[in-house]
Amino acid sequence: MRVRVFYHDKCFDGACSASLFTRFHRECIDPGASYEFHGLVHRAGALFDESEFTGDENAIVDFKYSASPRITWWFDHHLSAFLTPQDQQSFLDCQQDPVCGKHKFFDPHYTSCTSFLAHIASTRFGFDTAPVAELIHWADIVDGALYESPQSAVEMAAPAMKLTLIIESTQDPAFIPRLIPLLTSLPLAEVLAQPFVASLLPPLLERHQQALKLIGERSEERDGTIFFDVTDQPLEGYNKFIPYYLHPQATYSIGLSKSSFRTKVSVGSNPWTKVDPATMVNLAAVCERYGGGGHARVGAISFPPDRADQAREAAAEIVAELRAANPLA
Repeated sequence: MRVRVFYHDKCFDGACSASLFTRFHRECIDPGASYEFHGLVHRAGALFDESEFTGDENAIVDFKYSASPRITWWFDHHLSAFLTPQDQQSFLDCQQDPVCGKHKFFDPHYTSCTSFLAHIASTRFGFDTAPVAELIHWADIVDGALYESPQSAVEMAAPAMKLTLIIESTQDPAFIPRLIPLLTSLPLAEVLAQPFVASLLPPLLERHQQALKLIGERSEERDGTIFFDVTDQPLEGYNKFIPYYLHPQATYSIGLSKSSFRTKVSVGSNPWTKVDPATMVNLAAVCERYGGGGHARVGAISFPPDRADQAREAAAEIVAELRAANPLA
């Protein structure tokens, strides 16, 4: 059996979910299967290319729902998992089907897709999660921003943090597919020590320091909300906790960045804020108004690269909205 695994590209949780799904599928579904990996990115326009669903089985993990009948497995935990009401209805109909309902799963209450997938694999299929406990633990920390402090998130002492930096920054389309099988077969420190991984780290750590300096120069915090624009720099893969490291009293941050295929508006909230979560703005709902999505505490919007003006307009509106909603005012 040939299985194609589609995952959220340039994302630690996406790579971990793909690796965990592969190990689970091999151990519990088909020991003789072969696996191919294909990254998916949030962009303006169509997110899926039906012609790429060419496996005997096709799985999507940590990414939006596709109603394609070629998709045989799906796991996601994002609040904005469905592009359209029709997609959501397709999923609900699937849950009533005795076959489809056993292979497509959604629960936005889980911190990471990796931990959600581990729960389903162990409780529904008897998968042993003990050998991959380290991976599940760090996927929750990274995707849920469950760091002890801004310093631990930005200074990146742990192997998982260094791997996150590499995964989010790589421009090599073959790198993450090569990395994915190792994540559930080796301790993370050993994954990081692999020559094809370790060699990428020193220049990225230097670039990280440059990003820290640039965002420090570009960012402004007012009424509890940070804003910065780095669209003139090749800096989409910056550490998303830098704004709170620089402005620890802020509640929200909005950053504008640009790559070859999109202009991105990143919208986040400070994981270490003292503000009552019940009073905070649902950022997934904010981003959905502009065609984006995410979680209640973090989200993003993608615009075509030639529509930077629209991205700036959306960012300005969101900045104004969040500053007006400042819970510390």
